[in-house]
Amino acid sequence: MPLKEIATDGIGVATISLVCLLSVLGLFCIYHSVCFHFWILHRRRRDGFLHLYSYFTGPSLCRLTLLLFAIYWGLGEILRLSFLNKSQYGLLSDKSWRGKICEFYVISNLGFAEPGMFLMLAFLLHAALQRSEVGSLSPRWNRNTIGCVILCCLPVVVWDVAVVFIAPQNDLLAQKKYFIESSYGGNSTGTMVDSGVTCTYPLLSTIFLAAFYLILMIYVTYLATRVLVLVINKGLRRRIFILVFSVVTLLPVRVTLLGTLVLLKPELLAYEVVVFLSFFLVLCCIGVGIVILVYFPVADMLALRDPEHIELMRTQSDDINL
Repeated sequence: MPLKEIATDGIGVATISLVCLLSVLGLFCIYHSVCFHFWILHRRRRDGFLHLYSYFTGPSLCRLTLLLFAIYWGLGEILRLSFLNKSQYGLLSDKSWRGKICEFYVISNLGFAEPGMFLMLAFLLHAALQRSEVGSLSPRWNRNTIGCVILCCLPVVVWDVAVVFIAPQNDLLAQKKYFIESSYGGNSTGTMVDSGVTCTYPLLSTIFLAAFYLILMIYVTYLATRVLVLVINKGLRRRIFILVFSVVTLLPVRVTLLGTLVLLKPELLAYEVVVFLSFFLVLCCIGVGIVILVYFPVADMLALRDPEHIELMRTQSDDINL
């Protein structure tokens, strides 16, 4: 078996395993949140708990949406794997279908899932700055935030749709395929073995994604500076610092790696390695976000079992709801 095929299989297995771990983390957080809600519902009948119910369950729908975005993104990352070129995967290995899957991947993952989950992460961080009456505890806050995330993703989706379906009709862009190409089919270098169809990253999509990340990093850094001014607890400060550090360091490296793909041929093993590294960076970044913004807040609340401690935390957190 050629070295490239062995390595591609290994990268495919590693990617699927990491996506499964991310999905398990997401499902565990959902289970953790459900248990927490049942506990609050049971305890809120007692004195001192009724008015705390909305406080602790405020941004829960946005947290759930972040988890669903992450799981959806992971499924898209599995579908684009060159690992699925093998004939035993049926329609997933058919060249015409693989091309359509790659087009769907560019629009769905690069255009919607990836921007969506990082926007949701940023808005959850922004929720820490909201007052309880009009901010993240307002009944309409979750609904408005999810709608805002979808609205903000629309320009990226429209851009990627144009790159995939409209840009190829332009003669100038058609000559520079790396600007618009979402899939590549060819033979392995030096062999007569058909390497199937490899999903690629159009440079125009990468450039737009880089611009989106730049705006996102500026916004997250601005939010972090405001939150850190309000936070006294050293543990919370450390969490915020780790979250912001992961966003402002991993995402630029991600788009840089995607940009360097235009210098590599998709038949080469180096191409698969760079794609895997860029995937791993996003996985690490969103994993950190889920742990800090979804798991830890619920775990902290469950660690406090008596009304006095919970009420004290609510009072101290009037200005910072993280």
